[in-house]
Amino acid sequence: MRLRPRARFPLGAPTWPTGVPRPPVVRDTGVNYDTAWARKYPARLARALWLDGVTRPLIKGLAAPDIDGLDRLDALPAPVIFAANHSSHVDTPLVLTSLPERFRHRTAVAAGADYFFDKRWKGGLWALSINAIPIERTRVSPQSTKLAVSLIQDGWSLVIFPEGGRSPDGWGQSHRAGAAYLAVRTGAPVVPVHLHGTRRILKKGGKGVRPSHTEVTFGRPLRAAEGESAADLAVRIERSIAVLADERSEGFWDARRNAAAGATPALTGPGPTGWRRAWALEENRRRQGTSKPWPPRSAARD
Repeated sequence: MRLRPRARFPLGAPTWPTGVPRPPVVRDTGVNYDTAWARKYPARLARALWLDGVTRPLIKGLAAPDIDGLDRLDALPAPVIFAANHSSHVDTPLVLTSLPERFRHRTAVAAGADYFFDKRWKGGLWALSINAIPIERTRVSPQSTKLAVSLIQDGWSLVIFPEGGRSPDGWGQSHRAGAAYLAVRTGAPVVPVHLHGTRRILKKGGKGVRPSHTEVTFGRPLRAAEGESAADLAVRIERSIAVLADERSEGFWDARRNAAAGATPALTGPGPTGWRRAWALEENRRRQGTSKPWPPRSAARD
């Protein structure tokens, strides 16, 4: 069998002299994907038209959101870090389209570099449509941090999901300190955001999209106290989102009473695994015809 001769340069790849070290390959995907073009005027105009003309009507029809807490943003100057729980790919467009216009068109989204920017076409798609920037999820990346800090200092707000990824089972995951670190570093306030119902529309690993009702609740802005560490602020952010979740299920006053008593149910749910954890999830309880909450109201107040 005769082998086909290798094409010579310039039709093929150039040869490399033996013994001469090759320079390192510079990749332009992942955290190295350059998103600066997506914040220039033509891209911003196209994104604004897309968000307002296509995404908002689509989300309204698909997710039918009830939005609460917008009054807490009235006197809040940009930039702001919006930190939300994360259960679905619907979360990002839901948060963006729920923001007041003065935030909506000058907000970037922290997106996993390994998932949204692993290919150039994907990076371009997400950078243009939602102003996504690549963030390392598995380790601290100076490059990702520098980009996020520079955007906040330039007046851009940021949507970030401190859990680092979508919930695998409907319960929340422990928060990472990325949002808190950026708040400590830049002085920007953090607005906790609780999203409910998006997993019914499209859950992780799901194979179809089903319209459903959703709720978006914006909490009171949090600021890092003098000398407060990012780890401590991350705990406060997670607790604030848990209070918003409790407020949705128990009512405002009962949720505030639980918070004052340190009895707010954790977003992470009961136990690590097992039937109790699955049963306690609201969507499973509804399917089984019971509305008994987790934890029981009496236990939450003890």
